[in-house]
Amino acid sequence: MSPCRHSPRVDSRRRFLRSATGLVAVPALESLGFRRFARAAEPARPPKRMVFLGIGFGVTQETWFPKTDDIGPGYTLPEGLAPLAHHKADFTLVQGCTHRFASDPHGGSTFWLTGANQYGAAGKSFHNSISVDQVAASEFGRETRFNSIQLNGSEPNLDGPGHGAGLSLAWDAGGKPVAGYNSPVIAFHRLFSAEEVPLEQRQKMLADEQSVLDDMLEDARSLKRGLNKADGEKLDEYFESLREIETRLAKEERWLGKPRPKALLPQPGEGLVGRDEIRLMYDIIVAALQTDSTRVVTFRQPIKHLLTSLGIKVASHDMSHYHPGGRMEASQKRDLVQSELLAKLLDAMKATKEADGSSLFDHTTLVFGSNIRSIHYLDNCPTLIVGRGAGVTLGSHIVMPKDTPLCNVWLTLLKGSGVPAESFSDSTGVIKELASSEPA
Repeated sequence: MSPCRHSPRVDSRRRFLRSATGLVAVPALESLGFRRFARAAEPARPPKRMVFLGIGFGVTQETWFPKTDDIGPGYTLPEGLAPLAHHKADFTLVQGCTHRFASDPHGGSTFWLTGANQYGAAGKSFHNSISVDQVAASEFGRETRFNSIQLNGSEPNLDGPGHGAGLSLAWDAGGKPVAGYNSPVIAFHRLFSAEEVPLEQRQKMLADEQSVLDDMLEDARSLKRGLNKADGEKLDEYFESLREIETRLAKEERWLGKPRPKALLPQPGEGLVGRDEIRLMYDIIVAALQTDSTRVVTFRQPIKHLLTSLGIKVASHDMSHYHPGGRMEASQKRDLVQSELLAKLLDAMKATKEADGSSLFDHTTLVFGSNIRSIHYLDNCPTLIVGRGAGVTLGSHIVMPKDTPLCNVWLTLLKGSGVPAESFSDSTGVIKELASSEPA
């Protein structure tokens, strides 16, 4: 039998031609039998996403948390979470976790995703560090138009009681607040509305911004010479801010000529607040993830406006100091409505299909919670984890030893989602009871 017909060695030689400078690969020709090795293209694996929903003043302890001795998958769902009953197998509640540096009884959001020590920087009365969403965004945001999207309730006093200082739930690598979109209308137009400014004009505007930034960097470098240590550190912070602007401009340039995706929901109307606002923000979150505009979202939810939209006349701060009677009933009603809205969001995530037939839910990790447990208590932060994106154990109630770092939860979710993090803030390790043995 002739060796030149079936010999892999001969076939291999046939796939190259010698040129004057080396070997040039021959195309995969069917006559050389290449069809035998052809395979149908497999759909790309859907990306990981992370969503954080911050509720500020916490929850009603007596009716939101399961009993601490009722653990595992067979736990009894408490009254405050009853609207989530049909999703019970798809979320896990974690109790016992706390930020050890937490000290602001009105700040349910400022340090929720960072775990930072407010007084951790010498000579400063306020200090923060990067939030877990921004750690994920640095990994997931490389291929999307927006590294992350920050959403806020439309209440005018963003740093009022219940949430604390900040412009959203997010804080950058230097511990500076990241601005968010304060209404569904603003968020919708940012994500889906076509650019009205001509491309050439936008290119010029971007070039002008880059030119100004270059001048600022050069001036800062000249200024640094001869500064004392304290001033040098302040200037380093300034440099960091400029570098972040430089990174943003570079990304904007890459996406300059690419049109925004078609909106998957109608343009929202003005004036929505409270419950309707949260419902619409949830729709926007699903659309943002479905169009792959971003893979990381935070939503700092309204408190005062939610109560008003429910016909509750108790002030949000007074409600947080509930006691049996009117204030507790108001707090419990808020919990139920938040659970109803969350249940509908999970319905939408499960109904949103990916190219490979799986659902958005299968590739997303969502956290619902606060840095405040209840009233002014800062221990045992309410923590509800949903979705299969991080490959965590779902359908269970986990009770950790008292004062377990909440940052252990954040580290577990980062690692489970494929983010290369060995630690986060004051974490001491992953939560083994939460980390699933199944691959993410």
